[in-house]
Amino acid sequence: MSIASKKSFPLRLDPALYAALERAAAADLRSVNAQIEVLLREALARRGIKVSPAQLARRGRPPKEKTDE
Repeated sequence: MSIASKKSFPLRLDPALYAALERAAAADLRSVNAQIEVLLREALARRGIKVSPAQLARRGRPPKEKTDE
């Protein structure tokens, strides 16, 4: 999933809440943005709201093309 395909919007948070998010994100080795997304998905799941799974970005080198030799 590319960054362009994600919805962006301004978000205002209490500084203490943001600091707590930073600590939680660091503990999980995530960015604050990714941590917020995970927490929102968990909260929606607890309420029974289904959200399609996140498509993970493909990392690393693309696979080598197969050549017939």
